[in-house]
Amino acid sequence: MTKATEKPLLNHSLTLPCGAVLKNRFVKSAMSDSLGDGQGNPTDAQTRLYERWAEGGTALSIIGEVQIDARFPEKPGNLVLSERSDMNALRQLTSRATVNQAHIWPQLGHAGALSHPPLSQPAGPSALNIGELRCDGLSLEQVRQLPDSYARAALIAQQAGFTGVQIHAGHGFLLSQFLSPLFNKRTDLYGGSIEARSRIIVEVIESIRKAVGTGFPIGIKINCSDLLEGGLTESDALDVIRILNDTTLDLIEISGGTYFPGAKASSDRASDGPYYLGFAQMARQLTDIPIMITGGFKHRDQAIAALYSGAVDLIGLARAMVVNPNLPNDWISNTHQSPAFPRFESTTSGGITAWFTMRLTALEQDNEINFDMDLATALDQYEMRDNQRVLKWREYFSQ
Repeated sequence: MTKATEKPLLNHSLTLPCGAVLKNRFVKSAMSDSLGDGQGNPTDAQTRLYERWAEGGTALSIIGEVQIDARFPEKPGNLVLSERSDMNALRQLTSRATVNQAHIWPQLGHAGALSHPPLSQPAGPSALNIGELRCDGLSLEQVRQLPDSYARAALIAQQAGFTGVQIHAGHGFLLSQFLSPLFNKRTDLYGGSIEARSRIIVEVIESIRKAVGTGFPIGIKINCSDLLEGGLTESDALDVIRILNDTTLDLIEISGGTYFPGAKASSDRASDGPYYLGFAQMARQLTDIPIMITGGFKHRDQAIAALYSGAVDLIGLARAMVVNPNLPNDWISNTHQSPAFPRFESTTSGGITAWFTMRLTALEQDNEINFDMDLATALDQYEMRDNQRVLKWREYFSQ
């Protein structure tokens, strides 16, 4: 059996620096599943979805866009970890999402300048007015409050039964905005050099670690590039990797691109292979922290080759596990080589993201075999559901 076809590597466990063990090399990477109840709490539907992914063999699932501050959400379907959280609902979620020895982590986020306007007065590192993007700038006092806010959310996650947390510092949301010279025009100790732009992230990591202790996993998602003129470059991103290597992180997930208005999402692009393997190979020279890449994995052999390259320790799967929630089991057993991704004759802005999001609803109903929705219908239903939850969010969080 050659390295290109050997099964056991996919099924090898991975011990993180904190001592936690992931049973294999597959992670269901974060997506904004938009299945919260509109008051920041999980629903039965969301709980069943993550249970299905655990049953499908993933070592770890990450719930995308779990907010540390209800004033700055990405969408009205986000979870929020705060003193108002429904701990019983969270514990039900974590209990069912950890079947089959799976881990479940929330992706701790703050949308910053990209906060959902119907729910927020967006505010980022600096006040901006660029095209469709307008936001206020956070004061120095507000910035200094962020590490404690992340730590409080992480502690709530730990108490609710989550087995770790991921810090969201990618895709153009708040911590990613601090890293990006396009968003960060500050002239104080949080702006300027890449070391200064990274300072708040280091402080967040330190604050979370102090709150949750040494044995609780802390990961991070960062961009290798913003894919925007004037944004974070690969050179600066490699400097960020070097800085992160001196922290107590347990996992670095590498991604790219932003949700800057008008920017094309990296997940919508065509690709013949993993998106960020080349960057991961450079990052591997700068850190001993485990590295994960997400995006572009369409075939089992690609996952095997990435692991054997030595640059990657974990394979992140997002849309592939929406198409086939049993994909880790299938690839470990070599039952199915490749998920059957949909093909669309034409696309509409936001339509593909909406289609995958609405398919999640079919997964939580165990009814994906009957899911047959065109992009326009998916986008209409997605937006209608969001609009309904906007009203619920406003009423609840204005109290």
